Amino acid sequence: METTMVLRSTLGLCVVSSSSNLRQYRTSAAKHRLTSVKSVTSTIPPSRKRKNKDEDGDTVTKVVENPYSKVEAARPDLRKSLLDFLEEARGFVGDGGGPPRWFSPLESGAQAPGSPLLLFLPGIDGTGLGLIRHHKKLGEFFDIWCLHIPVSDRTPAKDLVKLIEKTVKSEYHRFPNRPIYLVGESIGACLALDVAARNPNIDLSLILVNPATHVNNFISQPLSGMLNVLPDGIPTLLEDIFSVKQGDPLTGMLEALSNEFFSQRMGGLGGGMLRDILAVSTNLPTISRMLPKDTLLWKLEMLKYAIASMNSHIYSVRAETLILMSGRDQWLLNEEDIDRYSRTLPKCIVRKLDDSGQFPLLEEGIDLATIIKCTCFYRRGKSHDHITDYIMPTTYELKQQVDDHRFLLDGTSPVMLSTLEDGTIVRSLEGLPSEGPVLYVGYHMILGFELAPMVLQLMKERNIHLRGLTHPLVFKNLPDSVVDTKMFDKYKIMGGVPVSSFNIYKLLREKAHVLLYPGGVREALHRKGEAYKLFWPERSEFVRVASKFGAKIVPFGVVGEDDICEIVLDSNDQRNIPILKDLVEKATKDAGNIREGDESELGNQDCCFPGLVPKIPGRFYYYFGKPIDLAGKEKELKDKEKAQEVYMQVKSEVEQCIAYLKVKRETDPYRHLLPRTLYQASHGWSSEVPTFDL
Repeated sequence: METTMVLRSTLGLCVVSSSSNLRQYRTSAAKHRLTSVKSVTSTIPPSRKRKNKDEDGDTVTKVVENPYSKVEAARPDLRKSLLDFLEEARGFVGDGGGPPRWFSPLESGAQAPGSPLLLFLPGIDGTGLGLIRHHKKLGEFFDIWCLHIPVSDRTPAKDLVKLIEKTVKSEYHRFPNRPIYLVGESIGACLALDVAARNPNIDLSLILVNPATHVNNFISQPLSGMLNVLPDGIPTLLEDIFSVKQGDPLTGMLEALSNEFFSQRMGGLGGGMLRDILAVSTNLPTISRMLPKDTLLWKLEMLKYAIASMNSHIYSVRAETLILMSGRDQWLLNEEDIDRYSRTLPKCIVRKLDDSGQFPLLEEGIDLATIIKCTCFYRRGKSHDHITDYIMPTTYELKQQVDDHRFLLDGTSPVMLSTLEDGTIVRSLEGLPSEGPVLYVGYHMILGFELAPMVLQLMKERNIHLRGLTHPLVFKNLPDSVVDTKMFDKYKIMGGVPVSSFNIYKLLREKAHVLLYPGGVREALHRKGEAYKLFWPERSEFVRVASKFGAKIVPFGVVGEDDICEIVLDSNDQRNIPILKDLVEKATKDAGNIREGDESELGNQDCCFPGLVPKIPGRFYYYFGKPIDLAGKEKELKDKEKAQEVYMQVKSEVEQCIAYLKVKRETDPYRHLLPRTLYQASHGWSSEVPTFDL
C-alpha cells in the first residue's frame, strides 16, 4: 500500500510525492534502474548496539565469514552512470510541473541505525538526481532526501532558502541530537550556505560541490543574448530530429560507444567533449526539456541573486564545511574565492579534485562516500568520534589499498610468523587472538613501510581489523601544510585513530584490535644508524589501561627496512642546509601545535621526512610473539611498579623478536629479489615463496 506525505513549508511549496505519482517514470525504464520516490517520514534512530541471544537468553557469538578473504577479485561498487541520470531525468522533466518537492531514492533505503539526514540541493538542472551515482553507497549511512525543482517552477532563490530552512527546522526539532547534512552543487551550494547563515544554532554540516562563487560574464552575457533570440520551439524541434526508438541500430551503436567511452573518466568542457557528445547523443530531447530557453534564462538570473546573497551572509555561517573544488571548472567557480571562504568559514576543509570538470558527482573516478571517510567528515552526534563514527572499508576500497601498495607487497614478499599458546612458531597468523580486546605493540620502520603489508594481511587472512593509533597531525587539514593531506587518506580509510590514552581506553572498551607504536614518530622518522633501535618513553600507561579490560598484549618485531632503502639525508642533515632548514622547522612546528601541552618525550619530536635512496628490494619479516594475557590482573597492575615491569617485559620481547628475525633472515635463500622472482616464475606468480626453516 502506497503512502503520500506532505511536508508543507510556510509557503506551501514542499510537496513529497508518493511512489505512485512517479510510477509513470519507470514504466519505460530499464529494470536495473531503481530510483523512485518513497516516503521520507523519519523514525527515531534506534540503539546502535544489538545483542544476539538464543531461546534461553544466553549470548550467542556469530561466526561471520571473512568478507576480505577474496579481496583480489573485488569489483567496483555497482553505481549508475551519466546515461542513467539522463534516462531517469526524462520522467522528472515531464512531471507536469508543480512546486519544489523532496524525494528519497529507493536505492538509499538500507541506511544503518542512527544515520544522519542528508538533504541534497541540486545544481542548475534542478532534477535532484545529481547524486544518482552515489545513492546506494551513501544510503548505507545517510537518510537521503533530494530536492526536485520542476522545469516550469519559478520559485525565487530566497523562497527556496525558506523552503529548505523549514525542512531543516522541522527535522532538527524532531531529532535535535542528529546532525543534518546539506549537500549542494553549484547553485545548490549557495542555497546551503544561505540556510546555514540563517540558522547558526542548528547542527549542520555542509558539503559544497563546486560552489558557484561568481558568474563568468565572458560566457554568461553572450549566452543570455543568444538565448533571447532563439525561438521557443527548440525543444520540440530537437525531439523530432533526434527521436529514436528502442532497438534502433543507430541507438544501439551510440549507446555502445557511450558506454565504452564512459568506462574512462568523464572530462569537463575541454578534452572530454567527445565523450560528452557520445553520452548525450540519445538524450538530447531530455536535456533540451530539462533546460529550455525560458528556464535557463531564469536559472541564470537566480544564480546571480543566489551568489550575491551568499557572499553577503558568508560571515554568519558557523557550520562545519567541506568544499569539493574541481580543477577544471572555470565558469562558476573561482579558486581565489574558495581560498577566501576557507579562511572565513570557521571549520572548513577544501579538497581539490584536480582532474574533474563541471559535474564531478557524475564522473567515474569520484566517490563521495570515500571522500567523506577520508576527510573524517561523517558523524552521528555533536562531533566526529573516530571510534563510533568510523565506517569500515568496502571490499573494493581495500582492494584499492592493495593495488596502491602492490609494488611494496610484491617487491618484499612479506614473511609473517606468529607464536601459538604452546610457544611454537608458525608461518601464519594462527597464533594471533581472534577475539578482542588485543593490543599489538611493536617497532615502527622508517616511514611506516611495514604498516600496509601487515594491516592488509591481517584483514585478508584473519579478518582482524587493526585500529592504528596515529599521530594527530594526520587528522588535521592544515591549509599551509608543507605536505599534501591526501597522502594520509589511507590511514583514515583503514581506521587510524589519533593517539591518546583516552582513545586507547575507548578502543579496548569496544573489544577492538589496537595497534600501538610507543616509539611513534621518533622511530618512524629515525636518523642514520638508528635502524631497529627502540625509542620508547621511560614509562607508559598502556599496560594499566589494557589491564582494565583484560586485554591481551601481542609484542611484535619487523625487519627489512635496511633491505629496501638507505637514509642519506636525515633531519640533522636537513637542518644544516639553508634551503631545507625552514621547511624542517615549519613541519616540526605544525606537529608541535597539534600536540600542544604535551610535555612528554613524544610531545617534542621532529616531523621531518628523511631523504632515502632505494635499493633492489630485499624482504620484510614479521614476528608476532606469544600474547601476554592481562585478564584478572587489573588490581595487581594498578601498582605503577608492577605495570612498569610488564611494560619492560613487552619492550624486551619486541627487541627479542627483532633480534630473532635479524639472525634468521641470514639463512633465507630467498631473501633477495632474484631468487624470489625465479621461484615464482617456475611455480606461479601467486605462489608463496619459501623462507628459512623455523
